[in-house]
Amino acid sequence: MELRRLVRGHVEWPRLEAVVRELAERYGRDKVRVEFLDADNWLSTPMVVDDEWFVKVITRQNSLVHALFTTGRNLGAFSSGREGFFGHFGTPVQMAEHELEATRRMREIGVNAPKPVEALEIDGLGVLVLEYLPAFRSLDELTAAEEANLAPELFAGLRQLHDNGLAHGDLRAENVLILDDEIYFIDATSVREDGRDDARSYDLACALAALEPLTGPTETVDAALSAYSVDDLLAALEFLDFVNIRPDHDFDAAALKGEIEKRAS
Repeated sequence: MELRRLVRGHVEWPRLEAVVRELAERYGRDKVRVEFLDADNWLSTPMVVDDEWFVKVITRQNSLVHALFTTGRNLGAFSSGREGFFGHFGTPVQMAEHELEATRRMREIGVNAPKPVEALEIDGLGVLVLEYLPAFRSLDELTAAEEANLAPELFAGLRQLHDNGLAHGDLRAENVLILDDEIYFIDATSVREDGRDDARSYDLACALAALEPLTGPTETVDAALSAYSVDDLLAALEFLDFVNIRPDHDFDAAALKGEIEKRAS
């Protein structure tokens, strides 16, 4: 925990106050209620304002950490025999603007995502404002039965992203939210245009890895095949070892690979 705090950095209280005051003024509020979230997020300081807006405050240190993550992920892609396809933004406000635009594009094609509000710079900080989704659960908070029921919907939503020229780039359980039995995608990262095909295979590998621990390899592959072909799964298989070394994924890669190869034979 101390290492995480050190790497994430600390936003001084006067700067956070400046952000809150600016938002209150912009949204016509004399005062606002702020709740800081103890989220496992290395790339921002998240908070909820008036139970209406979800706000990410992004510092220069968060941007540097994103650069390190991007380098590590690209090295992982190289280990899978592919060119690196993750991109990085040079400033905190560029990170906020990208996520706002990615969220807007997801909603435009009919994929559930929080309503985008704005991205702006306040006192050198990148500030992203989205709709706050109350009473949501993340994918890893579901029961096995709930996850099995929603698995085809997850792959259908991911396929919709891919068919519309998009890629998520950081699909994991924490970035898939469930509200009123519907799936919402959040926290899409930057993927280079020339690496979209590999990024989509990587997305599919991440989705398989996120589901396998609760539904098992057979049901996970069954759900994936409701939206993707066997060839698509074989392309994703090439990234499973890379996904398996990520600390935010814990799944049985060998069983998942075996199940995909069995379907291909």
